[in-house]
Amino acid sequence: MATTATHPGAFIGGEWQEGDGAPIEVHSPYDGSLVGTVNVATDAQLEAAVAAAKAAFPAWRRTPLMQRVDLLRRAYDVCLERSPAIAEMISRETGKTIREAEEEMVEFTVDHFRRASEDVIRYRGQVLPSTQERAGSKRIMVVQEPIGVVACVTPWNFPVDIAGIPIVYGLALGCTLVWKPSELAPICANMFVDVLHEAGFPAGTVNLVHGHGDLGGQLVRHEDVGSVVFTGSVTTGEQVARDAGLKNRVLELGGNGPQIVRADADLEKAADAAITGCFYLAGQCCTAAERILVHRDVQDRFVELLVERTKALKLGDPLDEATDMGPVCTDANLVRTQEHVADAIAKGATVVHGGGAEGRLHEPTIVTGVTEDMRIAREETFGPVAPIIAFTDDDEAIRIANATEFGLTAAVFTEDLRTAWRYAEELCHGTVHINETTNYWDQMAPFGGAKKSGAGRELSTFILDAMSETKQITWDVF
Repeated sequence: MATTATHPGAFIGGEWQEGDGAPIEVHSPYDGSLVGTVNVATDAQLEAAVAAAKAAFPAWRRTPLMQRVDLLRRAYDVCLERSPAIAEMISRETGKTIREAEEEMVEFTVDHFRRASEDVIRYRGQVLPSTQERAGSKRIMVVQEPIGVVACVTPWNFPVDIAGIPIVYGLALGCTLVWKPSELAPICANMFVDVLHEAGFPAGTVNLVHGHGDLGGQLVRHEDVGSVVFTGSVTTGEQVARDAGLKNRVLELGGNGPQIVRADADLEKAADAAITGCFYLAGQCCTAAERILVHRDVQDRFVELLVERTKALKLGDPLDEATDMGPVCTDANLVRTQEHVADAIAKGATVVHGGGAEGRLHEPTIVTGVTEDMRIAREETFGPVAPIIAFTDDDEAIRIANATEFGLTAAVFTEDLRTAWRYAEELCHGTVHINETTNYWDQMAPFGGAKKSGAGRELSTFILDAMSETKQITWDVF
């Protein structure tokens, strides 16, 4: 594949098409080189993609379960074989380090096929007792049926993994799909669709259109779409919720996750977790540790350990296996990170490590003396910064941690089981980790948040719920 090739702009009804709209040039966040070009799909091509998915649905939903499972297992093998090439493209398009991109492919994306093939077999209904009458003649069955066409609108930071959740599980369930990936990572999306095509999924079951937010909005609003799965910003997510109306939906939005370090914490382990929480993918994760709350009694020692570890990180070319942190993906992320650090300094905070940038390579940065009125404490930075906020007692830590419009992921470091249980119950977040980084997730656990971090849950059978309808069937058998 030529690095500057023009790639297809749509996959509709089992065939690749050139997008009939304007070109999208994809440039490396690291050095600005041209990675490739795709053309935007037109409104007519979007209509054709939804029509293809709608037409394919009746036959696909009636396809025997084990035939669908066989295709998933075949796709597992194809995806595993192609994962190195896809990982390299992810790294080139997004600036993720090659190690992070390989993790996305091998640990998450490839295994979606295996997990979905197992989960869908065990996605069972129920037989309920009849309680309305005393005759004993009724039997009530509850079954889950595929909802129809699913719209997937997905982000750049895990461009294949996040999309793979609704796509793979949707196919397992018997849904058909139309995918609008991020315009920042379109080429790896094409490569993933090629995996599905090579595995033998029937024409129309998976369709792809490239474009910007307006195209995603049209897809979400389409009357033939039954379910919407979206990952992105709060602002866009709120618009998606309005556009989706009464459709089933999963919205995975932003975060402002706290990592809380109590005085009794294992500080070495907490510092390791902060490195992952703050600097994995240059901080561009919704589950990032956006705020590090540290007890005043151990703040100095914790910061010392964190600085020591941060100094050891290698910043540079994301395709170099030795690189620990690559560039931020967009100029907007770079500017916001710099503005948050500048605002904190202006209000009395101190940069104890990092703070500079060369191009989009922003140094991993540690800021102490952060207070709640600073933008870096109130907003999602989405950049490689560790803001240190001091607290005095558990009540204060819980109050600060919950004082945000977000509620995705929180982490607490403590050796006290009773206190850990209190934090787990009182933190208003979809996930609370005890002695683990905020950037931890398990593919079998429900993923999603409270408040403005979204609605619904992804992964495993939780995503199946979002793409299915619950049907009651009543039998009068005697």
